[in-house]
Amino acid sequence: MKESLKNKLLQVVDRSKEVAAELAAFDASRDPDGFRRRSQEYAQVQPIAERYADWAEAERELLDLEALQAAEEPELREMARDEWHAAVGRRDALEARLREDLLPRDPLDAANVFLEIRAGTGGEEAALFAADLFRMYNHYGERHGWTVEVLSHTDAEQGGYREIISRVAGADVYALLRFESGVHRVQRVPVTEAQGRIHTSAATVAVLPEVAEVEAVALDPADLRIDTYRSSGAGGQHVNKTDSAIRITHLPTGLVVECQDERSQHRNKARAMSLLASRLLERERSQQQQATAAERRAMVGSGDRSERIRTYNFPQGRVTDHRINLTLYQLDRVMAGDLDLVIEPLRTEQRARQLAEHDGR
Repeated sequence: MKESLKNKLLQVVDRSKEVAAELAAFDASRDPDGFRRRSQEYAQVQPIAERYADWAEAERELLDLEALQAAEEPELREMARDEWHAAVGRRDALEARLREDLLPRDPLDAANVFLEIRAGTGGEEAALFAADLFRMYNHYGERHGWTVEVLSHTDAEQGGYREIISRVAGADVYALLRFESGVHRVQRVPVTEAQGRIHTSAATVAVLPEVAEVEAVALDPADLRIDTYRSSGAGGQHVNKTDSAIRITHLPTGLVVECQDERSQHRNKARAMSLLASRLLERERSQQQQATAAERRAMVGSGDRSERIRTYNFPQGRVTDHRINLTLYQLDRVMAGDLDLVIEPLRTEQRARQLAEHDGR
């Protein structure tokens, strides 16, 4: 291991001890936000410190085995050689993981997200596919213990969605869903197709990190037009009695956001303001990315909304992610929420690119 890498890891070990001591002496009731921040930091640095301890133990084991290879007994020397090769494999695997651990972590990885799914080309079939995608992400969220809160939706005649916007909250939501932005294409026989012909339809997915308070976009009230209207909810005593739904228009950009799924006008407005801030921040990031097109093309899944990122072929039971040429014949599992089959290879590819860039500096 390079000395520079070892020094960085020793700093992480020292920091894990410091944070552990701070947590032990911390009064969470007086400063819950401070306790939460330290707990999150500890959850990040402690596993790295433990892996470094395992690496150091593997190094000591190798030294002991090298000494045994000079023993007089042939059986002992042979045993030491076999164990030495196994120990080298363990040490190298730990070192590779530690190198990944020290890659810069995107501060947005832990953010909650706004998940927007819209039917594209394909009419009613595209709307049905949008609903299928929403169920897929909902099942994936259940597997990870996330909460999914629908903010607004526009239904289609056949039971799908023209548009559905939800807020997904939990651990590492953006880190896992960030590669889902783009055009998702489906190839199958629509329920409306009488002659059994395969049609191609599409839906777009946008994953927007929720803006934290510390980086909230400044919204001038003079730039906003806020309209209230009656929610088209699922029914019940409150329907058509209160104007609880909110529509906010950002006049300088023309962006419009809506939230209609809460009975409280105050909660709908708060959710809509947060969504608007996230969209404006995403707009700003997109403009910055366009200014650095070469770097953007090198990224795994640029998130370009016009980019066809994945195809779901139902007749063949096939899923293809076009960004990394990944093809899986496990469509049923993916649609049932086992999205790690696709997401983990994307994350592995991203880490490989980051390591290559980091080592090349």
